[in-house]
Amino acid sequence: MSKVLILEDEESIRSFIVINLKRNGLEVIEAGDGDQALHLLQTVPDIDIALLDVMVPGIDGFEVCRRIRETNERIGIIFLTAKVQEQDKVYALSVGADDHVSKPFSPTELIARLQSLLRRVNVQRAGAAKVTFQSGPFTLDLISKLFKKDGKSLELTPTEFSLVQFFLEKENTPLSRDVLLDHVWGKEYMGDPKIVDVNIRRLRQKIENNPSEPEFLQTVWGHGYKWKGQGQ
Repeated sequence: MSKVLILEDEESIRSFIVINLKRNGLEVIEAGDGDQALHLLQTVPDIDIALLDVMVPGIDGFEVCRRIRETNERIGIIFLTAKVQEQDKVYALSVGADDHVSKPFSPTELIARLQSLLRRVNVQRAGAAKVTFQSGPFTLDLISKLFKKDGKSLELTPTEFSLVQFFLEKENTPLSRDVLLDHVWGKEYMGDPKIVDVNIRRLRQKIENNPSEPEFLQTVWGHGYKWKGQGQ
């Protein structure tokens, strides 16, 4: 059973979310403030997804996300917030979130987003025919769940890992934003398509020698992005 941590200080909203998640077979751990959420993340094993409200007492959701990503890139993170400004959505993704759901939301939308992210969290368990990818200085191993550059491990979020895997599967092939959305986030994804661009920027910060002049994860103007393989 997948585990979801909910950080939400409004008890009525939290109870509503808990009921719907449990109805869909998810185990739920509840936190009413940022300090409690961080404590639970350290003490409860195998949490798959953290569902974080931004405006909570004490440490806010953004700071909780930053602290999670300091030590854990593999947990999925979704922000659940009343903030709807474009800059807030982009900032949530830039500090390490995988997705963003704005209040008010429908239970159907929230469950769809959670299930989509759970698939990315568990993508390495899917039993792909090919389990190791090699491209230039990079190695992606689906068994060990490691992505390495020149033998050094790079920490990726579940979404970033899924993106890298898809790019390596389609090496040297331009992939449009729509194709990336359908494959990584799922055809049911109803959020902002710019989530692709934010994740590409985050990936470049981790993998490129000079992120402003990407050598490996390149933009193909008018087509999307491609992973440049050796000899291309």
